[in-house]
Amino acid sequence: MTLFQDSRFFFRDPFAIAAHAQREFPKECERVIASADRAASGRFRFDLRWDMERTTDDVIFEDDIDWLRQPADDPEWVYAFNRMRFWITMGQAYALTRDEKYPKAFAKQLSGWIKTVRKDDPCASKGWRSIEVGLRLEYWLKAMAYFSKSPSINTEVVELFAGSVIDHCDFLMAIWNPYNMVSNWGVLGNHGLFMAGALMPSLPGSECFLKEALRRLDQEIRMQVYRDGTHWEQSPMYHNEVLSCYLDVCVLAQRNGIVLPEAIARKTRDMCHATLRFSKPDHNEIPMGDSDEIDVRDILSRGAVAFQDEALRSGCDGNLDFDALWELGEEGLDAWKALQPEYPADLDKPFMDSGNFFFRTSWKEDATFLHFHCGTLGAGHGHADKLHFNVSTRGEDILTDAGRFTYVFGEDRIRFKSMRSHNTIMVDGEETYVPKDSWEVDKLGRAVNQRFFSSAEYGYAEGGCLSYLIPSGVFLNRRLIFLKPDIILAADEMLGTGKHSYTHFFHFGNTGPVILTGSVCKYAGKKAEAQIMFLAKETHLKLVPSFLSRRYNEREENVALEASSESSGFSSTLTAIGLSSPGENVKLEVEQLAVASCFKGFDFADSQIEAYNIKFGDRFYTVALAHQEYASPTDSFNADGCVGFGNVVVFDRTKCEKEIGTVLAW
Repeated sequence: MTLFQDSRFFFRDPFAIAAHAQREFPKECERVIASADRAASGRFRFDLRWDMERTTDDVIFEDDIDWLRQPADDPEWVYAFNRMRFWITMGQAYALTRDEKYPKAFAKQLSGWIKTVRKDDPCASKGWRSIEVGLRLEYWLKAMAYFSKSPSINTEVVELFAGSVIDHCDFLMAIWNPYNMVSNWGVLGNHGLFMAGALMPSLPGSECFLKEALRRLDQEIRMQVYRDGTHWEQSPMYHNEVLSCYLDVCVLAQRNGIVLPEAIARKTRDMCHATLRFSKPDHNEIPMGDSDEIDVRDILSRGAVAFQDEALRSGCDGNLDFDALWELGEEGLDAWKALQPEYPADLDKPFMDSGNFFFRTSWKEDATFLHFHCGTLGAGHGHADKLHFNVSTRGEDILTDAGRFTYVFGEDRIRFKSMRSHNTIMVDGEETYVPKDSWEVDKLGRAVNQRFFSSAEYGYAEGGCLSYLIPSGVFLNRRLIFLKPDIILAADEMLGTGKHSYTHFFHFGNTGPVILTGSVCKYAGKKAEAQIMFLAKETHLKLVPSFLSRRYNEREENVALEASSESSGFSSTLTAIGLSSPGENVKLEVEQLAVASCFKGFDFADSQIEAYNIKFGDRFYTVALAHQEYASPTDSFNADGCVGFGNVVVFDRTKCEKEIGTVLAW
């Protein structure tokens, strides 16, 4: 018996997809079967790729399942439990093995949940948040598609299932408010409403469910997704959760002849391209905000097929991703095979609306990758990461975000969201965002002055923030200069009234030791090394213990560097980073230069213009940085014989360049 006879699902035959998966992804199949065996026997752990709140230990139910049991202090466990993503693994395991224990366990657990977790029971409220209701509709419908040919899914189970789907849809139909319009909760809920209406057209009310879901999803994507394709909440993981929902909508609409509002298709594709840029060369999303390091190739695969997009196809290696295979079915597999990867021509990309800037030296996994953030906090999933930047090269992280670790409010939640866990600048030991709880803060600070430049030889990003302007009277501005492929300069400007202390934070990867010697810090990873030099007067450097959380509920010990200084009025610092492979023994040398006025016969003050000679191996540059306007009425500068004009100018001395240079910022 089937529920989907009047609609087209993601696949036609789950057993055919399973046969392909067994040939191409034997290890993934073993993993899915192991996960399904745990869930079928009453042992639950959330360790799938897109489980939003991952766990590492099993919670075991010997007899009947208590769906509202909270085994520890984190209510996220109950929320994740009541989404039932594990039923999809049970469905995939059934398709792979045809073992009836999986649909039997599914039917028993489904029946138990429906009979005990009722929406009209106040004690069951943790199981009836709108986000769980929407995700349940997705996971239930997908699971039932796997089990639909099983003799264990009898008429009684189908009727119970259909009745609960109607209850879920009625629940979502009654919830529509400005919060849902602007929150990922709205999308995750109404995406489930859409799936029920699209896949079960014979269900009473399905036409209304579908129509209302499309109306809401159209409004939500137009409000929540910037013109640059980024979800406003400033968390790549939640960006991708929202994107996954819209990809389901786009694929099911294509398969079932449903006309979508124009904004949904256009912005969903834009979100896919943002995901491509927000992923590091190792294919993991950057751990920005409340995000884990998750391989995004399944998302890019689905987008490539949905939009026949060769650039998105280029972000995926080898075969159609295991998870995407089940989401796209036979039709998607054929479309994937017909697509040829074509890498985007532009390696660097500014996302001006969200304030994110990306640079990479190639689309290969060993590329050097640089990300700079100067945008809004986002929602409760955003962190205090204005002016943060991260660097990876040769398949290894050099500078990184510390991650998220937990949503439970307390010392750990505050620590991982704080400035101290990001590669940014703190003034007077004060946080820019003071948390009220796990999600809300008591003040916000605007990001300003975002600028971007890119060429084959150089990359440039700039941004400032007003977070300390009131009441401290301090304006912070950061300039990142990328001398491709292996030199990065962070030039920071601090403009304040009165005397202030400044602390610059740098969080390293944790695959090798960090050694501090004088003003030079060396990171020695397994695949890459980095030398970091600090050019600032009276700066105190120290290594401090830190943590790195790659996944929710997991953290590792790590090391961070703090560079502290005090100054009155204007001050600036330059941090130079040289990247190399282990054993190359390339020396980074940085020398500050006197900068002369070409027309007036005097040397500029450091507060007006600074310039540096930078040598790394056989490469040699002169870089000039203006902090103020200096051409009054007419002038240019001379630094070590290099004559130029502009705010940020680079001279490639290896090519004997000493006039004009390349202007990165006027």
